[in-house]
Amino acid sequence: MERILVVDDERAMRLGVTEVLERHGFAVTAVDSGAAALAALGDGAFGLVVSDMRMPIMTGAELLAAVQERHPGVPVVMMTAYGTVEDAVAAMKAGARDFLTKPFAPGDLVHLVRNVLRDPAAARGAGGSGSRGPGERRIVTRAPVLQRVLAVAAGVAGSRAPILLEGESGTGKELVARYVHQAGPRRDQPFVAVNCAALPRELLESELFGHERGAFTGATARKLGKFELAHGGTLLLDEVSEMEPLLQAKLLRVLQEHEVDRVGGARPIAIDTRVIATTNRPLRALVASGAFRRDLYYRLNVLPLTLPPLRSRREDIDDLIDHFCRRFATDTRLTVDAAARAYLKRQPFPGNVRELEHVIERAALLAAGGVITAADVQIDEEPIAEPSAAGSLAGLTVHEVERRLIMETLKRTNNNRSRAAEMLGISVRTLRNKLAEYRMGGSEAVGAA
Repeated sequence: MERILVVDDERAMRLGVTEVLERHGFAVTAVDSGAAALAALGDGAFGLVVSDMRMPIMTGAELLAAVQERHPGVPVVMMTAYGTVEDAVAAMKAGARDFLTKPFAPGDLVHLVRNVLRDPAAARGAGGSGSRGPGERRIVTRAPVLQRVLAVAAGVAGSRAPILLEGESGTGKELVARYVHQAGPRRDQPFVAVNCAALPRELLESELFGHERGAFTGATARKLGKFELAHGGTLLLDEVSEMEPLLQAKLLRVLQEHEVDRVGGARPIAIDTRVIATTNRPLRALVASGAFRRDLYYRLNVLPLTLPPLRSRREDIDDLIDHFCRRFATDTRLTVDAAARAYLKRQPFPGNVRELEHVIERAALLAAGGVITAADVQIDEEPIAEPSAAGSLAGLTVHEVERRLIMETLKRTNNNRSRAAEMLGISVRTLRNKLAEYRMGGSEAVGAA
């Protein structure tokens, strides 16, 4: 179990971060000062430090410097409620692995922590050199179909033009986006990611473009948006297909004018941010249906890249299995027997590399003696949809079949909306809208968060 050290002088924030991380299986030690953090690091090994930026006596930046001097192998993630470009960029250049702007969603925290812990080599060294180019990529592949995509990605890494990454869920679009960032001249500047499907329109607008104090109820301080935080670096717009039309228009203006308007702001702010957008749904089809702006599509589609599904790169499965075994091994070395490998190679993996990763993660917990067998990697192939009482779905409306499918999937995932949306092949936002629709129609048990 990975140990994480949380440092924040605010008790409520310490408790909140600790609760989220412990709920996801991490061992957390929380302290209220930089001095206490250094003492804890001296007493035991930690895989990651998550620290507030603004603290009395010893600031987060000072703690970062001390950690790099005394414990150079421990990555540090910074949290800041102020969201200033100066703070964020200075922390990244000083060697912070990444940063979070308060308030942040629990899912964003867990996602970032997992990425750092699973890829310790990606932690920046002192001085923030971050010198990871194409030869040091994190993407595991020998398949020509993906090698060609990576070759093109490396070739356009130096451009400022937007990149559109299309591909099924779980194919590694964010990995390729980070690969492009690290292969180009912006590698020493921030890489900032935002999930366009995870937030409602009002929050996403503030998250992307920022807001001024008093811009709306609850805006008690100025907040810089992700575009400004990524100034000089790269902004990843994940699931851009889920962005609502009003925000699509604002995004188009940012891409054309290279400036943002904060919510409630008096003047535009010039930015130099390279945009990489991802989608698991073909944008061309969404344009044809009127769900996505044609002009924005052309602006994003300057450098299109399509990632192949795992079923098109089966020669990578063995290497991916070994990669995930190394990642999830604890006290003993993990191996996979021949029967388990043969079984995995026969699977369709509609969830792609992410699904294979989850299978190996689960198998690592079940394996006896460090050997993963075919029984450990069995994939639940039972259909999600339950038959009606008459033994079929005949006689039901399409709406009712859809509702049953969604509700059964939520039940099977213990109301985990992110996992349910992934299994259904839809976005979290679409799932949320469907549940709201069912509530309005009087449906029961519509999947509380």
